[in-house]
Amino acid sequence: MAIQPAALAHRERLPLGRTKRIHILLADDTQMGCQLLKHALARSCSQFKVEDCATNRAEISRALQAHQVDIALVSENFQEGPEVGLEVLTELHTLSPETRVIFLLNSASEQQLVNAFRRGAKGVFCKSEPIPALRKCIQAVHKGQIWANSRQLNLILDALVGTAPLHEPEVPKTCPLAKREEEVALLVAEGLTNREVAERLGLSEHTVSNYLFRIYDKLGLSSRVELVLYLLNQRQQNRRQQSH
Repeated sequence: MAIQPAALAHRERLPLGRTKRIHILLADDTQMGCQLLKHALARSCSQFKVEDCATNRAEISRALQAHQVDIALVSENFQEGPEVGLEVLTELHTLSPETRVIFLLNSASEQQLVNAFRRGAKGVFCKSEPIPALRKCIQAVHKGQIWANSRQLNLILDALVGTAPLHEPEVPKTCPLAKREEEVALLVAEGLTNREVAERLGLSEHTVSNYLFRIYDKLGLSSRVELVLYLLNQRQQNRRQQSH
């Protein structure tokens, strides 16, 4: 049974000077798992308010109807079966677009990471990582950022680099980037630092930083992670178009 559309609650209005609470939905395959994570988050940050816990799609639907949810922490496994979490990601992204989703992984593989972001996740987090790291992840995603740690980003980079040589740009004809901006974007996606990009293109680091600022602005992005995911998505779209 798919998650049904939810009528989201109105955003709360707090007096000036008070920190806005982050309303969280926990979705895991067991109630024990949900409760353990709920207690850990409560100890970690007073800004967090866990509104509800869910172990299947029906409970997720009821929770969305009953509560305002800013962040949903969604595990890869549910009572309905393993890896149902990926299907839940798609449904949440479609039915509750205001809710930002963090995908909780037992272990991170390249394919899992790429699939999670493709299906609308705004962050990925391994359950083996410490709670303080999860606190930072939730706060970053709530601010509109994309979250992945260094190892996960490297796996995503490997997925991008492995599809085809990046020195042959595969960007859509409608892409707003100028030629030099495309060159900077592709080198950044290969994992090069600003200094390495500057040396490769014969530019100053300051100039590379300016190019990156313009790239992010034109594409509506805010970080290297988002840029990598954007280029990966464009490459896959181009390949599909070429195959037709």
